[in-house]
Amino acid sequence: MATASVTFKSREDHRKQLELEEARKAGLAPAEVDEDGNEINPHIPQYMSSAPWYLNAEKPSLKHQRKWKSDPNYTKSWYDRGAKLFQANKYRKGACENCGAMTHDKKSCMERPRNVGAKWTNVNIAPDEKVESFELDYDGKRDRWNGYDPSTYTRVIADYEAREEARKKYLKEQQLKKLEEKDTEKDDENAGSEDDEEDGLRIDEAKVDESAQMDFAKVEKRVRTTGGGSTGTVRNLRIREDTAKYLLNLDVNSAYYDPKTRSMREDPLPDADPNDKFYVGDNQNRLSGQALEFKQLNIHAWEAFEKGQDIHMQAAPSQAELLYKSFKVKKEMLKSEHKDKIMEKYGNAASEDAIPRELLLGQSEREIEYDRTGRIIKGQDVSLPKSKYEEDVFINNHTNEPVQHEEKRLATWGTDVPQDLVLNEKKLQESLKKETARRKEEKDERKRKYNVKFNDEVTAEDMEAYRMKRIHHDDPMKDFLN
Repeated sequence: MATASVTFKSREDHRKQLELEEARKAGLAPAEVDEDGNEINPHIPQYMSSAPWYLNAEKPSLKHQRKWKSDPNYTKSWYDRGAKLFQANKYRKGACENCGAMTHDKKSCMERPRNVGAKWTNVNIAPDEKVESFELDYDGKRDRWNGYDPSTYTRVIADYEAREEARKKYLKEQQLKKLEEKDTEKDDENAGSEDDEEDGLRIDEAKVDESAQMDFAKVEKRVRTTGGGSTGTVRNLRIREDTAKYLLNLDVNSAYYDPKTRSMREDPLPDADPNDKFYVGDNQNRLSGQALEFKQLNIHAWEAFEKGQDIHMQAAPSQAELLYKSFKVKKEMLKSEHKDKIMEKYGNAASEDAIPRELLLGQSEREIEYDRTGRIIKGQDVSLPKSKYEEDVFINNHTNEPVQHEEKRLATWGTDVPQDLVLNEKKLQESLKKETARRKEEKDERKRKYNVKFNDEVTAEDMEAYRMKRIHHDDPMKDFLN
């Protein structure tokens, strides 16, 4: 398998080699051994196990795959800041012309430029800096805290402790001032005893402030973004004493738990008693609180966009929310106006106005007699007008006969079909003739125009004539009609 060099093999040798490799993979033949006596995994591909030709390997081996480059001597140390070495008494050749140190030149000198450099004065020769060079690994080069001295943080702690002591001292002085003012104002002994009780019950303000500083640990869940993202952390997802929702039902086919979003939409225990369950799935949160308002906001944005409004929920959520609020205000105003019009026209049966006494008690001085069917026999002062139309004659798809009302002095027809849609036979015949003439004119290419501009409103009779004249190609009776 792991051959040293590529040599020519006959077809038979190649077949035997393949059979041997298959046997080694199946465990029927012993694995190949390298020059160190270690077994070579038969499942390693040949392009990995075979050594390159330039290595001149005579025996099978995997040394060419091993790491041949040794790791350098990486260090975790850091520069010794501000360390000084030897300090000369006179200027040395090759040193800095400004300060006289050997570790840098005049261009890199960090001291103040002298009027006359150390090269010419031989006075105040600066000591040599400690120059170090480290060979850091990948992580060491990118470690931002490399070289940090943790002992320096004690100064930060000391500053905070001094600030805390000063704050407590100031609060104590303020508290003593308040007590002295109360003692001077009240000279009564009873008042003094009451002050003592108040002092006993008063909470130390320093402790209150300390507890106020710890308010950052109280993480509350607030939905801010349009996507419903919460500013809370993992701490407020559930109480740690409760069982995790993904452990309520260990059945594989139960409600699915998404570990990335920590959500379980369905109820893990649908057959359990609702009074005993503290968790019924995340879908209950999708139908409560601000979720419904957010859903209505999205629907309003979609419908407004379809009707030509320049609104997009994801691109401009604040604009969409303001438009939705203005839409709701206008809708309520229209509802109230419509309600006022109806109330003004028909009145309000549920109003708190006093009902007339004759209607409340059902008494009046007019005497009216009724028959068994409820019709008035006598006593009616105003006679009902009789219709001038024939009774039990229904024309033009009417459901009852025409009745003439005295109030409007007009004949109104009781029908389920609107008045505009009732077809007139004479108009229908005229429309049929017009449709026939129009079709004949269309067939004549000499009279057909390229772009005809005319204003012709289509009436109901025209549409009925068009439907009657149109040939339905899928109609099985079209040949019979023609």
